[in-house]
Amino acid sequence: MIPNHSHLLPDAEAVGIDGVARPDKPEEACGVFGIYAPGEDVAKLTYFGLYALQHRGQESAGIATFVGEKVYLHKEMGLVSQVFNESILEELPGDIAVGHTRYSTTGSSRVVNAQPAVVPTRLGSLALTHNGNLVNTVQLREELQKSHCNLVTTTDSELIALAIADEVNSGKAWLEGAIAAFQRCQGAFSLVIGTPAGVMGVRDPNGIRPLVIGTLAGNPQRYVLASETCGLDIIGAEYLRDVEPGELVWITEAGLASFHWAQQPQRKLCIFEMIYFARPDSIMHSESLYTYRLRLGRQLAQESPAKADIVIGVPDSGIPAAIGFAQASGIPYAEGLIKNRYVGRTFIQPTQMMRESGLRMKLNPLKDVLAGKKIVIVDDSIVRGTTSCKLVRTLRDAGAVEVHMRVSSPPVTHPCFYGIDTDSQDQLIAATKSVAEIAAQIEVDSLAYLSQEGMLKVTQEDTNTFCTACFNGDYPISVPETVKRSKLMLEKVVV
Repeated sequence: MIPNHSHLLPDAEAVGIDGVARPDKPEEACGVFGIYAPGEDVAKLTYFGLYALQHRGQESAGIATFVGEKVYLHKEMGLVSQVFNESILEELPGDIAVGHTRYSTTGSSRVVNAQPAVVPTRLGSLALTHNGNLVNTVQLREELQKSHCNLVTTTDSELIALAIADEVNSGKAWLEGAIAAFQRCQGAFSLVIGTPAGVMGVRDPNGIRPLVIGTLAGNPQRYVLASETCGLDIIGAEYLRDVEPGELVWITEAGLASFHWAQQPQRKLCIFEMIYFARPDSIMHSESLYTYRLRLGRQLAQESPAKADIVIGVPDSGIPAAIGFAQASGIPYAEGLIKNRYVGRTFIQPTQMMRESGLRMKLNPLKDVLAGKKIVIVDDSIVRGTTSCKLVRTLRDAGAVEVHMRVSSPPVTHPCFYGIDTDSQDQLIAATKSVAEIAAQIEVDSLAYLSQEGMLKVTQEDTNTFCTACFNGDYPISVPETVKRSKLMLEKVVV
């Protein structure tokens, strides 16, 4: 059942503090979820899993379920809570489900590009969900067109699904065909794939995007896959382990089987997952990311102290580091900005009058907390600098006498090609300006970033197991020159 969707919401981004449609943050690609649980309401469990992963993408959402070889699919533009309701979920029967919540990095924001991507094969249809970005999209597309594959979307995710179908249709079984297809893919991909026979969870050889395995409470033979552990927690599933870089887990009625399909996997987890993208209550390296972000703030206070009356964080992602900064510096932590938690994504654009009058849909200052104070404001990153400037002005308008900004990551100087939507290099403020020039542009009394060494040190892990390309241009997966030229516009970087 593939519904005919005619209603499309216009492309738009969440409105920030300054009324600008595009947030001054890197945007994550997607959240993926899958479940094998005969006898359970898999559609509803997937709905709640996606609900917990909503922060990873807010453009579209979809769920596919399987009853034998029959696929039931519903996907639409909008938030998970807007796309699904009780009656829709009741029309998604089965023992297997895969789900997706999307922010587009390859392919425009249209319902045809929403996932799961469902593709027919000789063994029945597969439903694929993808977090990441391929770098050999053009080459793979040409190969598939020569094989007369039917391309429906403009996403790299569909190409992965079609590559699996191409291999399966040549006579291979699900497992053999999938592994052959993954070896044709280059880039970042964490995948959850539903088939009539079972569910696959897959990570690329570098494991750039996360993927975890859980079991339903009280039934260890009922398995769950999710981008983050928060997707397990919401349904009471117990974290088992991560899918390893270059690993395929195959979940069927026989249980969970593991296959290491890549010859030389080398872990390079995106460090921004730990700094910003993943929810603070998600677990990585046996601890919550909240705890890691506290350490970032403490390290930042040691590296770049400031004299101030209070420390505040930019809600929500800057708050753990701000608390850590306050703990290490001895400066009291306070809430200076209140977030409107019911804004979500709006498709209604403000008028120019609203923008000029200081429309504050997401953040509002506490004037009595800020008035007459010297403030340290901590954020996790600055990408373009546009929102930072408006935010600083808001704090000064609320009565702050000094504003010192501290950033719990290094300057973002290079674009990402692995599933994060960052601009071309000339749009990244730290690629074209020194720290002093950025401070002048965003109108702060002082500005300091965390060092790359400090950021990696406080992971308490092997520092060579992270991708830090957005900070230093050291890309772990070779990016074709044609792809690079679209984003790497500058010959040298000012740090």
